[in-house]
Amino acid sequence: MKRSECLRFRLRDGVSAMFALCSLWLIVPSLTEAQHNDPDPERFEQQISRFEAWDTKNSHPTKAILFVGSSSIVMWNSAERFPNLPLINRGFGGSHVSDVNHYVEQTVLKYSPSTVVFYAGDNDLGAGKSVTQVFEDYQEFVGAVLEELPESEIVFVAVKPSIRRWSLWPKMQELNEKVHSFSGLRANLHYADIATPMLGKDGTPMPELFVRDGLHMTSAGYDIWTDVLANLLQSIH
Repeated sequence: MKRSECLRFRLRDGVSAMFALCSLWLIVPSLTEAQHNDPDPERFEQQISRFEAWDTKNSHPTKAILFVGSSSIVMWNSAERFPNLPLINRGFGGSHVSDVNHYVEQTVLKYSPSTVVFYAGDNDLGAGKSVTQVFEDYQEFVGAVLEELPESEIVFVAVKPSIRRWSLWPKMQELNEKVHSFSGLRANLHYADIATPMLGKDGTPMPELFVRDGLHMTSAGYDIWTDVLANLLQSIH
């Protein structure tokens, strides 16, 4: 499926109108920007196979809150931090938004979640993709989910500021702003601002929130994410 095609979905509850509005916003810039090749999603086949093997031997909750995305999702001990919620974690480390799109059936749609918590885009920008390309990929994800699950809530966790990728922060901010505005177009699209509370008084990422690599987070970093998401989920449900 091409990125622009998600803008033309004829969804059951009028979502197509939302995507038609966004097409003017997205397609024109993308015509002038070089597209960065997506990495081969089949590098995750073993991980996806492990998910499928687990599913054959275990049950999963209905109307679950499903976490999907890159390593920040994998390392978020969601079941421990949200012990009273029906959770499924289907993060796979190193993934781009395009990878999540490729495996959206296996990692999201098959579970019919009531809410999807999404984090990706960090690796994409780190690999040289443009803000427009990553944003279009996210729109494709939203289109795929809402076509099958029009009543589901989708939460985009803001791309985080980090020490290691601080030079990319302007692009990350631009992506976050685009997704924030996009999320305002429909009641079941949400934006979780974990980025602002991760910045110190000097406007840079707080070192205590990161492990030695300056990219992945400590428990203190996830404390912030958990607080922000818990408040948002409470308002949704």
